[in-house]
Amino acid sequence: MKSNKRFHKVAKITLVLTYLVIIAGAVVRMTGSGMGCPDWPKCFGYYIPPTERTQLEWHPNHTYKKGQVIILEQSLQVAKETFTSTSTFNKNHWETYTKHDYAVFNPTHTWVEYINRLFGALAGFATLILAALSFKYWKQNKTITWLSLFVVFAMGFQAWLGKTVVDSNLAPLKITTHMMMALAIVACILYIVYITKPERIDKTSTPFFRKLLISTFVLTLVQIVLGTQVRQFIDEQTKALGYDQVALWLENPTIQYYFHRSFSILVFALNAYLFYLNKRLGFKITKLKTVMYLLILEVFTGIAMAYFDFPFSSQTLHLVLASILFGIQFYIILEVFNKTQTRIA
Repeated sequence: MKSNKRFHKVAKITLVLTYLVIIAGAVVRMTGSGMGCPDWPKCFGYYIPPTERTQLEWHPNHTYKKGQVIILEQSLQVAKETFTSTSTFNKNHWETYTKHDYAVFNPTHTWVEYINRLFGALAGFATLILAALSFKYWKQNKTITWLSLFVVFAMGFQAWLGKTVVDSNLAPLKITTHMMMALAIVACILYIVYITKPERIDKTSTPFFRKLLISTFVLTLVQIVLGTQVRQFIDEQTKALGYDQVALWLENPTIQYYFHRSFSILVFALNAYLFYLNKRLGFKITKLKTVMYLLILEVFTGIAMAYFDFPFSSQTLHLVLASILFGIQFYIILEVFNKTQTRIA
């Protein structure tokens, strides 16, 4: 049916937008732009952020709107109400922003973070459309509707997590939770994409192959979690040493770094074995080739960060490749384990 194809297309668009949010978030972390907008959901009190510092300075005889932010003596000041300033600064019109003490304006960081938020808003809007369209499946398969509604809730929760990240001045643990929630959203959307696919070919496999596939996926997830812990350490080193001391970030790494580095050998070996079995037994799971390409690129970006002082974009690529790898492996599991699932479209 035409409506089924439309819903499937919306689901795929939502998936792409969600990945764009992940990519934008990775760029934010790579460029250190996480506090480019120190407040949320606005940016320095604006819906469209400023481009020059003069817009954040106090000016006499100027009209300020309620909630507008200025930088005054290394602190953020928020207008209590809409008013027009006089020739002298009147602190009674302002209150100090107390959620954190970060008061720096960098136009590049501001707009990188703002674009990240725009992608998040677009993805959120797409999930609302997906949820609205999903009610046509209510009688046929309630799982689709419930999952679509959960994705909307998860997106809202993800937005709230983004607020807590900003309010905490980029607390590493909250950034990691933000990332893991994004992967959970990806998994839900992928299931919707799979189950509503008009023409679906179930993949042949054996019980051993399926068990190995699940084990490998779980180990990959563990590797991603270990990677986020290493990233937390890097974030802390960045704050302590600064971006100009990149060569020192891994001078005294944590035990998690060594686990992450060594564990990658096991993950690669198991995925290579899956690729070998797939080819030898003729299962025709073509996405396993993509998995191997992604793993090779992931290893190269890891080596680049560890031994060549974090070349430009290596951190972003490493994170984005991991999230894409997660998605493809999860989709392979859906193809292999859902033979008896009733086709929707």
